Amino acid sequence: MISRSDVIQQIMNKVSKNDLVVSTTGMISREVFNHNDRNENFYMIGSMGLASSFALGIAKSNPGKKVIILDGDGSFLMNLGSSTCIGYYNANNITHIVLDNFSYESTGNQPSISKKVDLCSIAKSSGYKKVSELIEFDIRNINFDLNELSFYRVLVGIDKDENISRVEHSPETITMNFKGSLIN
Repeated sequence: MISRSDVIQQIMNKVSKNDLVVSTTGMISREVFNHNDRNENFYMIGSMGLASSFALGIAKSNPGKKVIILDGDGSFLMNLGSSTCIGYYNANNITHIVLDNFSYESTGNQPSISKKVDLCSIAKSSGYKKVSELIEFDIRNINFDLNELSFYRVLVGIDKDENISRVEHSPETITMNFKGSLIN
């Protein structure tokens, strides 16, 4: 199984300069930061489960920008209400990617319930238009250019890189950098 870090690196290599990336807490934000730190990234720090809620507001107020959510299985499951809101508001500029390693890795690898919950069915019933499960990851299977609400569940392994640095920007700096990427 491909590592989460490898998937994040491939995704970050594919995003365009104008794409906005909202990454969930923990290792996902740390890896995004280490692979491709840029002002168009918003790193959620200390707000597990809220990347998708935050991204919905960004997408609705910036309809001309593609918003990519990098979520974890635990984070996605923690705030299922946001997926229904995203579907209800048909935020067609959102690409929601759930990196599923069946674990709350950032807090000690406790198992999540994602092995027994069909995340793709949740996305479909919430109103996502394009829904795919990627068991064998190939970056060509993720299309950021679609103008429809998209959901990808990517099965990834648990990474052992405990020495990856934390996001070095303060929350205030992250906000100010990201704010400059938004439509005024």
